[in-house]
Amino acid sequence: MKLNEIVLNTNYRELDSHFYTDTKASPLNSPYLISFNSSTAELIELDVSECEHEDFIHFMNGSYMLSGSTPFAMCYTGYQFGHLVPRLGDGRALNLGKTNSWNLQLKGSGSTLYSRGGDGRAVIRSSIREYLISEAMFTLGVPTTRALAIIGSDENVPRARWEKGAIVLRMSSSWVRFGTFEYFFYNHKHELLAPLADYVIKESYPHLEGEVNRYYLMFKEIVSGTAKMIAHWQSLGFNHGVMNTDNMSIACVTIDYGPFAFLDAYDYRNVCNKSDEDGRYAFGNQPDVAHWNLSMLAKALTPILSIEQSEQLLENFEDIFDETYEALMCAKLGLYNKDEKDNKLIQYLLSVLNNRSIDYTAFFRLLSHYHGDRTTLLSMCALPKPLISWLDDYDQRLEKENTQNRHARMLRCNPKYILKNYILQEAIDKAEVGDNSLVNELLYIAQNPYDEHPKFERYAGIAPSKLGNLKLSCSS
Repeated sequence: MKLNEIVLNTNYRELDSHFYTDTKASPLNSPYLISFNSSTAELIELDVSECEHEDFIHFMNGSYMLSGSTPFAMCYTGYQFGHLVPRLGDGRALNLGKTNSWNLQLKGSGSTLYSRGGDGRAVIRSSIREYLISEAMFTLGVPTTRALAIIGSDENVPRARWEKGAIVLRMSSSWVRFGTFEYFFYNHKHELLAPLADYVIKESYPHLEGEVNRYYLMFKEIVSGTAKMIAHWQSLGFNHGVMNTDNMSIACVTIDYGPFAFLDAYDYRNVCNKSDEDGRYAFGNQPDVAHWNLSMLAKALTPILSIEQSEQLLENFEDIFDETYEALMCAKLGLYNKDEKDNKLIQYLLSVLNNRSIDYTAFFRLLSHYHGDRTTLLSMCALPKPLISWLDDYDQRLEKENTQNRHARMLRCNPKYILKNYILQEAIDKAEVGDNSLVNELLYIAQNPYDEHPKFERYAGIAPSKLGNLKLSCSS
């Protein structure tokens, strides 16, 4: 399909006007294409060749509107680091409309009513990070937003230093957040909660339409989906960094990639966000924070769902998380016949990784090749006695498995390449001086993380000591 043949719908605007504000983009000066993703172009049936035309750059820049599009910014509130902020919203995002079940959104297209004094801009640094990580997370099996393309410009944007403005086009099945419900609850517009819930059901849970107890069933789906999403994060060593309720998706997909990080050395207490001085969003806290966020959503739903009903559903969160996480970790370990001692084996390993500062991704990739020779694994840490003890238990557990295809199956569960922050920074540094080659190469690696890429073998090992477990800012 040609770009000018795509027709968008903006059915979110059919809700009350309190839900959004019509907004126009503020195009960047001298825009140019940094990268486009042919995989996501296919999702909206856009001919890949269209992404190389000038009109596509103007579309990305907000200066060329598709048929049916009336751009708008969405309002919401949220608990930020545990403190309620009554009025938030899309401060630098512009919703273009939906096609083929995908909501298209420009990030960095200028200020909106909800910018709170900000410039509404994104920069090359943050845009490249979100563009690449969303594709990496998708390929790794994590529910996530996607990204179509990214453009740069010669427009200066003030951050800690002057940086060049950029726009990334994000795609999501829904942009409704926990904070969207909170906005109408805390602003005493309770009559708008049911229409919002009905919209969410139609968009994200259509199988519930017409059910008498549909709000109860909707919250049940959100609890379950969120628990499973967080289990995926934990199994991959992914630290989101900003789990405010306005950054939690009602469709249970990972949204709003800011100061995220994949763990280098395994550290349960890892904090990747410079602003998180108290460690609220530390890696190990993520399941508890997700549960707390769901409890805040339950509070916001009380005008349409009793707190007794929602609390009953919240009690299931831990079991769903534990069951999903154990299954994911067993697959990483090559354990497919359920054993009651598997959870103990997993926790023992995590304590060894944590106490010996062993690289999480590299360890599991090496373990995927393990056939009894422990030399390489033991070389990953000083004082390897605890790891030896764990390997003794692991060897005994493997005796209960059919190991014929274990290595091949583990290699498809344990990526060789994870887009760690120091790797992304290399691509950013090059792009900021006009070389976009590494952005596109990392996009390919993100789409093929389990394969061998000899040219980029250096990215498969342990991060350089000075670059491990970096902390980043919310503007990252």
